[in-house]
Amino acid sequence: MTDTSNIKVAVVIPCYRVLQQIEDVVRAIPPEVDQIFCVDDCCPDKSGAFIEKTITDTRVTILYHERNQGVGGATITGYEAALEQGADVVVKLDGDGQMDPREINALIGPILDGDADYAKGNRFFRPEDLIGMPRLRLFGNAVLSFFTKFSTGYWSSFDPTNGYTAIHRHALANISLDKVSRDYFFESDMLFRLRTIGAVIADVPLMARYGDEKSNLKITKVVFPFLAKHTINLGKRIIYNYYIRDFNIASIQLPLAIIFLCFGIIFGFKSWLHGADTGIPATAGTVMIAALPIFAGIQLLLGFLSFDMRNTPTLPLQKLIRGRTMPRSSVNRSNDRHS
Repeated sequence: MTDTSNIKVAVVIPCYRVLQQIEDVVRAIPPEVDQIFCVDDCCPDKSGAFIEKTITDTRVTILYHERNQGVGGATITGYEAALEQGADVVVKLDGDGQMDPREINALIGPILDGDADYAKGNRFFRPEDLIGMPRLRLFGNAVLSFFTKFSTGYWSSFDPTNGYTAIHRHALANISLDKVSRDYFFESDMLFRLRTIGAVIADVPLMARYGDEKSNLKITKVVFPFLAKHTINLGKRIIYNYYIRDFNIASIQLPLAIIFLCFGIIFGFKSWLHGADTGIPATAGTVMIAALPIFAGIQLLLGFLSFDMRNTPTLPLQKLIRGRTMPRSSVNRSNDRHS
């Protein structure tokens, strides 16, 4: 295990309508955490003032937004403050009590061991942990996980909307935080940004706690907007990873698959329309001209997907750049600024 005696751990808590839970959340954060940044995201319940009045933990720093920026915006503000204060690992923890702060040590374990740059909770790892999850949320998260696998390229990861995460400073400093989505797409967009810089991520089995609190995330309202954003990110990732930063066999397979599939489908559809209009059935040769490109296109597409699944990063950034000094001001001057 990596020597963790000099590792500085910070926790960022976006605070928006969490008065009933925030005090217990902060008090349950283990002593191994050095700093706690509570971000009052222009909360109508005055979360920041409440924390100042009720919590005396000297590790707590309260940050205020003059206007609401969403969970992503609040987290980014906390990230920037944590980097400025020299944090090595930054944990993002929601203030609604659904995430157990006592599991922080388990969450940051893969990062401290040098096995990952980013760790996230996975509520789907153990079937028994899903008993308390609302059925609609369970279905919505499964659908969103499928979209995220395509758009990010992290095929072995699941539960992308899980907001219980931890990130190493090297990965955080190389992400252009001003480009990251500031709404509920934040966690999924972070995965996309991490993939473009080649970060290694790890899923950590963590159980969510569901009580009387109401989630501000409505699955039925975000599925289609998320699908549109995932589609955009998928296009960006393919261009970056297969045509700008690298060129390999998959870079050839994908366009050929698209060409063959489009030709076969269009030709076959036109031939079917012609046969329907004239009553003359298509010849065997016509059928083969349509079918063969479709079969070839499917094979090429499967080849691309197989390569993409094997192309997931395996060497953590913290090992690649260990020993190099990462300037704190590099938060907004990262390698993926053009994304």
